[in-house]
Amino acid sequence: MSAPLLLVLLPAAAGLALVLLGPRLDRSAPALAAAATAATLGVLLGTGRTPEIAYPFLRGLPWRLGTDGLSLVLGVTVCVVTLCVLLVAPSQVADRRGRLASFLLLFLSAVLLTLLSRDLLSLLVGWELMGAASYVLIAHEPGNRRAVDSATTALLTTRALDLGLYAAAGAALAGAATLGFDGLPGLSGWPLHLAALGVLAAALGKAAQLPVSFWLSRAMDGPSPVSALLHSAAMVAMGGYLLLRLAPLLAASGWADDAAAWTGALTAIALGVVALAQSDLKQLLAASTASQLGFVVLAAGVGGTAAGGVHLVAHASVKSLLFLLAGLWLHTVGTKDLDGLRAAAWRAPAVGVLAAVGLLSLAGLPPLALWGSKDAVLAAALEHSPLLYAAGLLAAGLSAAYAGKVLAVVLTRPTGPAPLDVPWTSWAPLVPLAAGAAALSLLALGATGRRFEELLGAPLPLVEPFGLLVSGALAATVLAAMWWRGEQVTAAMPAAARQWLHLESAGHAVAVRPVRALSYALAAFDDRVLDHAVMAAAASTGRLARTLAGADDRLLDHAVEGAAAGTVRTARASGRWDVEGVDGVVTAVAAATRRLGAQARRTQTGQLHQYYGQAAALLAAATLLLLLVR
Repeated sequence: MSAPLLLVLLPAAAGLALVLLGPRLDRSAPALAAAATAATLGVLLGTGRTPEIAYPFLRGLPWRLGTDGLSLVLGVTVCVVTLCVLLVAPSQVADRRGRLASFLLLFLSAVLLTLLSRDLLSLLVGWELMGAASYVLIAHEPGNRRAVDSATTALLTTRALDLGLYAAAGAALAGAATLGFDGLPGLSGWPLHLAALGVLAAALGKAAQLPVSFWLSRAMDGPSPVSALLHSAAMVAMGGYLLLRLAPLLAASGWADDAAAWTGALTAIALGVVALAQSDLKQLLAASTASQLGFVVLAAGVGGTAAGGVHLVAHASVKSLLFLLAGLWLHTVGTKDLDGLRAAAWRAPAVGVLAAVGLLSLAGLPPLALWGSKDAVLAAALEHSPLLYAAGLLAAGLSAAYAGKVLAVVLTRPTGPAPLDVPWTSWAPLVPLAAGAAALSLLALGATGRRFEELLGAPLPLVEPFGLLVSGALAATVLAAMWWRGEQVTAAMPAAARQWLHLESAGHAVAVRPVRALSYALAAFDDRVLDHAVMAAAASTGRLARTLAGADDRLLDHAVEGAAAGTVRTARASGRWDVEGVDGVVTAVAAATRRLGAQARRTQTGQLHQYYGQAAALLAAATLLLLLVR
């Protein structure tokens, strides 16, 4: 079996096995799933880059899978985060661990298929399976009706925009009779623009960019380990990955690249404001995820594939760490509200150190991960447009603000709460993520950055020392301001920001309510018009059937009965004629024949003179007849 196919099937087979085995392995399922993930990671690292392989599927439309630098780096990232999530999940999820572990593996398989795809056909399969698995994971708690509703909102919102990929596939077939990624930039005319629009819509929806960012807020109702994987390293990241992968298509359209760049910049700013206004830690992290993915979308729009890839990896490490810490605090402190988390870092020092590393990296403080990766994106934006650079710098300042807000809360000096008893098994698996949050800026800088360029096969923009100094000074200044005046800054945030800019309400007003009203109107039309027409037709058919039944009773049945009676009479007359006529004639002929025979026998006496007399009489009769005839 080839390596790309094995990478997809290994976690899928393990996940299906855990689904079939059911609750019997509920306690050990996370460990078994972690072993399967580790094996998948080993295969991925051992595989390295592989040439594209075509697997037969439909005639003329095979699946095309392969690993290059970008898919290899992101695949390793997703596997590492999944492994950490599975190791931590037992301490944060008490029920149905087997189900959680199995669907995490199935989700990993779908993400790897998405990363390895080299054509729209295999991409669509991975994309759809990823969405289906995400629904099950967000709605993990069966008794939590809100979680189920939130999973439905997330699925339907992204699913509606995913239709863009189908439109892109149709345009590609119409324009070039191919679904391969390499053929998409060569499209022209309306197929090119439709393909670019479809890819842009699907990717922006999955990356929770404006104006559909609200689905990510609802997805926070799922378990924290699910958020750590889906909403940091995998599901939302795949939206940014798709734009990085198909950046040549966006550029070829002449407009989609600018649309992506400005959508990403505006999302980074707007959702940064939303994050700053939140008092719920998971909601703050969700808004910051959409904001940070805005930098990746911006990088794709300006052609900074390598810069966007670095930021995806660094963000995955930082945000999965912070989501898992939020779940740990929720499990130990009993709240995710920031007011209830005051001094939480001091109550569990080991956890506090991990949180400080993650939050300082999220703020963009040098030399931590998001400082270098974010500056690589800003450098690419500056090469494209100074205005985009300014927007990105503003978004970077907001990142420092919302990270500093959380940092100021959890680092508040304790005034009385007892220390938290946090077992080392709950935080030790987070150390690799914290190490990544601290050191991954090297991927964008220096000799490590050059090797990363070679791996990705795409150049990193030159990050000027002055730009690094400006962003670092901005992060430090904003952090200091939030330490001293964070509560006043938060209080000054507009009320709309606390409600995610009312994006969900706007989505309902613009899309859901009109569709619902249309469905109601069509239902009423069906009830009043179509149903009435059907009932009228049914009534007419009933009347016609009754008329035909009456005609059958009065005419056809009467005719059939008359014909039957006539047949009986004819049969009886035939019987009488046969008995009285034919039989009588036959009997009379037979009687006459007997009499003639008797008379004939009377002449046979045996006396010679009587024979002579008969002969003489016969001769005389013949002579007389001859004379009469003549």
